[in-house]
Amino acid sequence: MIRDSKIIEIDGIFLGTAIQLSGGSGQRFYAAHDSVRALHNAVKPDLTMLARQVAQAFRQNHAAA
Repeated sequence: MIRDSKIIEIDGIFLGTAIQLSGGSGQRFYAAHDSVRALHNAVKPDLTMLARQVAQAFRQNHAAA
């Protein structure tokens, strides 16, 4: 059961969605942008940690392109 979701974007670029897992057991990432596809379905304990990892991956991959 999905309880809540938050959009993750950087500089107006939609990267994906953080989905709160039932039971408060963390946040799962649904990747929508190719630069962060490797993180699709990654689970972190909270939104802050997940967003930080997604932003880091995006910036690394975006700079390399």
